[in-house]
Amino acid sequence: MTTAWADTLQLQDQVPDRYVVVKGDTLWDISGRFLKQPWRWPEIWQLNKEEIKNPHWIYPGDVIVLDRSGATPRLKLLRNETLGGVEKRSPRIRESALDGQAIASISPAAIEPFLKRPLVLDPEAFAKAPRIAAAHESRVIFGAGDTVYAVNLSAKAGEIWQVFRDGKQLVDPDTRAVIGHEVNYLGDVRVDAAADVSTLSILNAKEEVAIGDRLIRANEKIFINYTPRLPERAVAGKVVSIYGAVADAGTYTTVVINRGADHGLEVGNILFTYKQGVPVKPASGEPKRVTPPVKSANLFVYRVFPQLAYGLLLDGTLPVNVGDEVKATPIEERK
Repeated sequence: MTTAWADTLQLQDQVPDRYVVVKGDTLWDISGRFLKQPWRWPEIWQLNKEEIKNPHWIYPGDVIVLDRSGATPRLKLLRNETLGGVEKRSPRIRESALDGQAIASISPAAIEPFLKRPLVLDPEAFAKAPRIAAAHESRVIFGAGDTVYAVNLSAKAGEIWQVFRDGKQLVDPDTRAVIGHEVNYLGDVRVDAAADVSTLSILNAKEEVAIGDRLIRANEKIFINYTPRLPERAVAGKVVSIYGAVADAGTYTTVVINRGADHGLEVGNILFTYKQGVPVKPASGEPKRVTPPVKSANLFVYRVFPQLAYGLLLDGTLPVNVGDEVKATPIEERK
């Protein structure tokens, strides 16, 4: 039977007393083993506001223990080296990059491409970026293994650059203002010889590369682990774009929303997507009515710009579409 504590914090119906962390686990997955609301992980760990904004590390082999001895449930950590004793500790707080062994908040594979690539750029700056200008072949499109030539490229031999093509403007559906300019990643190139006309080798191509495509230096950004949490203030917006140009987005799909740092969003915030209500057919003399919005997915925000943010859909129950509502109310305002 589910046990509920303050507000709506609920344990899973078949909650374990302990769980041994294995390679491939994520913070979200482990939280879901204990809680029906995985984003409330910081509460059951009883982390303070400073701790939840820093990465905390849990490793394969660690044992997560559910302590129900107090007024509220709490998760504690039994580290590998203390399994033979009784020591219990909360997660360690470290301000460092993910080291490849500690578990991540969410699947790194699902968001890694979006962390290493600039997705929203200033259109004027993009228009001035180095460009692929020529090739010996008479073809106009190229792929992995081909040699192409670039101009206006300030680089050194051996550097890796990324190829992009102009995408689309992102428009706020409420204000009709342009809030960003999306570019499409095509592949990676290596600089073989740097000169006024530089020689490049195409290392990989997600899509075909063409004359006129632009070059941006590869960003070696490392994924930092963030604790999932509700935003500190209420947020309400809409989905403005779906990665991959699909009509219906589901779990592990990236979407863009028209809310960002200027609206109080931070990396690690959890929002919720909703399907709009549908009209109720009125009987004679009745007023117009609509059904309540229906929650369709959880949204983990992992990259934030001033006016927009990228988030990964998790635990989806209905398709998410452009124009769907996105919102969250902090716990303090819901009590």
